[in-house]
Amino acid sequence: MRETITYLEMTSPDDLVPARPAPVTMEPAGPSLVRDLSLRVGTPHQWPSSTWTDEQWAEHLSRPHHSWALTTTEPAGLARYAVEGDDVEITSFGLLPEWIGRGIGGHALTLTIRKAWTLTPGARRVWLHTSTLDHPHALPNYQKRGLRPYRTEAR
Repeated sequence: MRETITYLEMTSPDDLVPARPAPVTMEPAGPSLVRDLSLRVGTPHQWPSSTWTDEQWAEHLSRPHHSWALTTTEPAGLARYAVEGDDVEITSFGLLPEWIGRGIGGHALTLTIRKAWTLTPGARRVWLHTSTLDHPHALPNYQKRGLRPYRTEAR
C-alpha cells in the first residue's frame, strides 16, 4: 500500500486554534507507560514502533524525550516530544482506540501543542508528521488546530 507522509508546522503559539474543552489532562509518563500507550495507540496505524524488539524499545526510551499521558479518568492517549535547538517535534500523538470518537481528540491536541511551546525557551516552531495510515481524522484535526503542511512525500 502506498503511504503519503504530510509534515506540518506551527511557527507561533498565537497560531493555535483551540478546540472546545474536554475532560482531558496531561500527566508525565514513565517508560513502561510510554511503551504500553505507544503500542496500543500505534499498532492499528502501523507505527514502526509496533514491531520493535525489546532492544529497540530500550534504545528508544533511553533517548531524551518528553513523554505525557493524555488522561481522562484513565490513560486515553499519548503525547511525546523531542527538542532539537529551538524546534520541538511532536514525535507521537494519538488516542487509544477506545477513546476515539468520544469528542476529546481536538482538546487533547490543543493541550499537546500548548505543552510543546513550553518545552524550550524561544521555541521557533512546533512540527510533526502524519501518514495516510494514521486515523482519517488526524490530518484534519492538525489543520484545524493551526498546523500548516510544509512538505509531503510518498512511500
